[in-house]
Amino acid sequence: MTAKAFELSPGYSISRVIRGGWQLAGGHGAIDRAQAVTDLIAAFDVGIRTYDCADIYTGVEELIGEARQRLQNERGVEAAGAMKVHTKLVPDLEKLATISRDYIQGIVDKSLSKLKTEQLDLVQFHWWDYALPGYLEALSWLDEMRREGKVRNVGTTNFDTPHIAEILKAGIPLVSQQLQYSVLDQRPSHSLAKLAAGNDVKFLCYGSVAGGFLSDKWLGQPEPEMPLENRSLVKYKLIIDDFGGWELFQSLLAALKAIGDRHGVDIATIASAWVLEQPQVAAVIVGARNQAHALANAKIMDIALSDDDRQQIAAIITRSPGLEGDVYTLERDRAGRHGSIMHYNLNAGKV
Repeated sequence: MTAKAFELSPGYSISRVIRGGWQLAGGHGAIDRAQAVTDLIAAFDVGIRTYDCADIYTGVEELIGEARQRLQNERGVEAAGAMKVHTKLVPDLEKLATISRDYIQGIVDKSLSKLKTEQLDLVQFHWWDYALPGYLEALSWLDEMRREGKVRNVGTTNFDTPHIAEILKAGIPLVSQQLQYSVLDQRPSHSLAKLAAGNDVKFLCYGSVAGGFLSDKWLGQPEPEMPLENRSLVKYKLIIDDFGGWELFQSLLAALKAIGDRHGVDIATIASAWVLEQPQVAAVIVGARNQAHALANAKIMDIALSDDDRQQIAAIITRSPGLEGDVYTLERDRAGRHGSIMHYNLNAGKV
């Protein structure tokens, strides 16, 4: 491992900052496809050479596939090969009871086609409802596709500690778990980090800037009222509420701002750098709406927090009651505050 690269599995290295794709999936404003491809390549040029997408992010796999193709056309096969792409496989909730190998393979084949590749670098598997037991069988099919060469690495998304333990016990060779991790949400550290350390499973972390709340923009601002601009802000405002409310959140922003001023960077960069230091974390996944954001995100890999920096952040975190439960437990309660805003059947009609 270096400051800018991490070996996720033998012979497979990723950048420690991953370019997220959710913001390109709609719901965050209109997308200029040509500009989006240019922006994806701009991230590549500043050292962010790993990309995150999903089967359920409408149009994003195609955009990344176009960026890969353009790299190959303009710079050759070696440049295109240096672009690592992680996708997710999220079976619809309504399909879980009747899940089949053909359904799983159909999603994989779609991703291969859209990403213009013969092998998916990493497929991160998500399962909406533990009461339906097909996740082990589905993961075994994904592992078969790994052995066949369609998939290089298998990971999970948003599984909790007991279910990761069950998957590992079943012999599925997980290399990673994508999960939410931030100065506002340390649920991964409760029990999963210990299990992951004992089984060489690494964390790929989203939410490190809480949908943009952990930024200079919100420092000193009054608490926003619902409805918020998009579902991402709604999701992370709930996290702020559970962290301890707006006043404590403002104290955290002030602390991050002071640390950022010492390092010559903004609040979002410090918030992400903190996550990157946590045990089992291989990379943080960050969105970027333009090339300037990509340049700023690349600075995350250059930050070395001091003991004083860490203590200043820890002093705020200790004032928080902390989020309840294991990884993604709150979000799995479909009747609860966190789960009720989720969309559960986004693959319908795509396979």
